[in-house]
Amino acid sequence: MSKIVLDNVRKSYGGNVDVIKGVSLEIQDGEFVVLVGPSGCGKSTLLRMIAGLEGISGGTIAIGERIVNDVEPAQRDIAMVFQNYALYPHMSVRDNLAYGLKNRRTPKDEIERRITKAATALEIEQFLERKPRQLSGGQRQRVAMGRAIVREPAVFLFDEPLSNLDAKLRVQMRVEIKRLQRSLDTTSVYVTHDQMEAMTMADRLVVLNAGNIEQVGTPIELYEKPATTFVATFIGSPSMNLFERSESITWQPGEAVTLPTDKFTLGIRPEDIHILEEGDPAADGFNAKARIDAIELIGAESYIHSALPDGKPLIFRIAGRSGHTVDEVVRIGASARNIHIFDANGRRAID
Repeated sequence: MSKIVLDNVRKSYGGNVDVIKGVSLEIQDGEFVVLVGPSGCGKSTLLRMIAGLEGISGGTIAIGERIVNDVEPAQRDIAMVFQNYALYPHMSVRDNLAYGLKNRRTPKDEIERRITKAATALEIEQFLERKPRQLSGGQRQRVAMGRAIVREPAVFLFDEPLSNLDAKLRVQMRVEIKRLQRSLDTTSVYVTHDQMEAMTMADRLVVLNAGNIEQVGTPIELYEKPATTFVATFIGSPSMNLFERSESITWQPGEAVTLPTDKFTLGIRPEDIHILEEGDPAADGFNAKARIDAIELIGAESYIHSALPDGKPLIFRIAGRSGHTVDEVVRIGASARNIHIFDANGRRAID
């Protein structure tokens, strides 16, 4: 196992195009850390810098106790899994697994031991003599992971490994990857743009935006206490509703909240908004009327797309089927304890 330390790491192209803007991060031994963010935020570039496939423009990267800025990828004791599998099509699965070990002059009996161990863990023993073209997408991804596992590296790096798989297979594979990482207890860094993958797999999440870290924490920390409006809307599906306000908020008659500035943003998760039926008292926090624009039934729950009187769109989630109809105007409310408040700069203002 190895700890990874990034200290003020920067990456620029052409001297004036900054892609990574002073990222500092510590990844502990055996930790599974997921880098997540929208396309173009720098997450894959950062992963490639850790791997040594991209040079760095400033700062230091350490793996274990060694600074690896000028160390070749092959000497960093890492193994990388790519989204396109990176398998040799003319080789059998067995030969694909063995290829890197043979190049390192690993003894034959040790190669066989590692192949057997990896194939058993990944349940690909029956595919060892097949060529990659004879395998499904999920089987190829298992082989790609097997090729990383047999190296027994200090660090695993995953660059959006599930993006080419269908939705059902992605669910299965993310469970397998997490199970495997726990059993191997190897430091792992995983890149994805899919916040569902990130939430379900990570020990800690690192949310990147335009080359900067927005927030680092456990999935539940980021969901329950997003540090910025960017994190609030990126983590969670459907995303958090945000409302810009410039007047004070009254939670209950005669009881107001003191805010750090005169301009702020309210945030409410869809599941924290509920419909107030006739005769129900006002909620102790957010209260409004909304016109229903659309109702999506998603199995055991429904998403209600609506609009406030000023036209601001709002989405909320209810259990089961909705008894309401499109174009109906309903009263809605949310408890004060479930309301997030961000300052004029989009930073969390009140915990």
